[in-house]
Amino acid sequence: MNRSILRTFACSALISVAVVGGVQAQPAPSPAALPDFTAIVEKNAAAVVHVEARYTGEAAQKNQAADGQATPGQGIPDDPQAEFFRRFFGMPTMPSPQEQKHTSLGSGFIISSNGYILTNNHVVDHADKVIVRLQDRRTLTAKVVGTDPTYDIALLKVDAGGSLPTVSIGDSHSLKPGQWVLAIGSPFGFDYTVTQGIVSAVGRNLGESDQAYTSFIQTDVPINRGNSGGPLFNLQGQVVGINSQIYSNTGDYLGVSFSIPIDMAMNAVQQIKTKGYVSRGMLGVTVQAVNDDMVKAFKLDNGAGAAVVDVTPGSGAARAGIQVGDIILSYNGQVLQQSADLPPLVGMTKSGSKVPVEILRSGKKQTLEVTITETSRDQAAANKSGAAPSAHGGTAALGLTVQPLDNDTRKQLGLPLGQGVVISDVSGPVAAQAGLQTGDVILMVNQQKTGNVAEFQAATRDVKAGSTVLLLVRRGEQSQFIGLTVPGGK
Repeated sequence: MNRSILRTFACSALISVAVVGGVQAQPAPSPAALPDFTAIVEKNAAAVVHVEARYTGEAAQKNQAADGQATPGQGIPDDPQAEFFRRFFGMPTMPSPQEQKHTSLGSGFIISSNGYILTNNHVVDHADKVIVRLQDRRTLTAKVVGTDPTYDIALLKVDAGGSLPTVSIGDSHSLKPGQWVLAIGSPFGFDYTVTQGIVSAVGRNLGESDQAYTSFIQTDVPINRGNSGGPLFNLQGQVVGINSQIYSNTGDYLGVSFSIPIDMAMNAVQQIKTKGYVSRGMLGVTVQAVNDDMVKAFKLDNGAGAAVVDVTPGSGAARAGIQVGDIILSYNGQVLQQSADLPPLVGMTKSGSKVPVEILRSGKKQTLEVTITETSRDQAAANKSGAAPSAHGGTAALGLTVQPLDNDTRKQLGLPLGQGVVISDVSGPVAAQAGLQTGDVILMVNQQKTGNVAEFQAATRDVKAGSTVLLLVRRGEQSQFIGLTVPGGK
């Protein structure tokens, strides 16, 4: 008992110096102190606002009338696991009649003393009225100046009749995993809740259905519903991100949270202010991940980069000479670790810019200069990889049969005359296991275009056991490289 008490006191007392054998032992170094976030909160809390989005159904009815729709959209899902990635606000895009009158909550922060406020688009989407509450308990009606659903950004404006406190904007590019960060927001309506954690990862892409153009900051900061649109601060008290999504199968915080980089958000804000919408750069390619089959077929060192499966005619990529089968290794000096790295980089590039793009073609690296164009405003996502069919090699070894492709089908698929053969039968396990289907169109074999059955048979005739044949397969509007490995060999 006494020994235990002494040990407890020793841990809380000043470090003592022990003398052993006449030699004075050096004290053990004290552990680094945890950061004190008090000053950051005191400096910035007044610039954080509570956002209320009120829905009466008027906006939904107007949108339906404008679109000629008679039925409203779906309401909030009853199943809490209906979405794997859940935004904290959880609003439907179009409330059902039973849910048309309600109020939902979010967060935001003031970026200019004259009343501009930044939050998430999904916090205010389709709201009939937006109210913000300041720390001094004043409530103000906010005007939605503009939004960008792709970046999930909304710019609000309030008239407070004077100068408002503002946050300081930081540099999200300087963030590194392991750095401390802090969030202020209104989870579950609890105003000015402060939580802290570290940056878990940067440059995180959540896939094409969740903002393919956004390269997220991943943290372990506890944030929940109502934190959406709130600021993420670094230790210098600067905003480096906007809290936007969590990774959860319950809808509540499970330790993985995502924030939109402030550099990207402020770029969107500037465009909304100057031209009323956000434009993004377009390279003019569709890409997919470099998978193991491609690494083997192309004799690559690793799976880094983005494999080009389609090039838009007349685009900057087409004019620069980028071809289907090229692997993009870097864009404007930024090395691509994966295909998902490309869309955010392209999206942030100003239209008209000339950008160096390093590619690998037939085992040789080369750099092409591409003039970036502007993505059309109604284009949901460019430069995305699509989930396309698996493929198979020719004749008996690959287990499939092909036949000529008629010109009407080529025209429907947007293919040039004399390109492609169509799969008429899948008979072997190699093609079947890869997921090839009757009706899939094979455009290339081992990076060589194939325009007729004879060319396809010649390209696949001498396939050896253990070798991999790489096919470019088109199904519908999507193309993808598929590697087929013939059984046998070492």
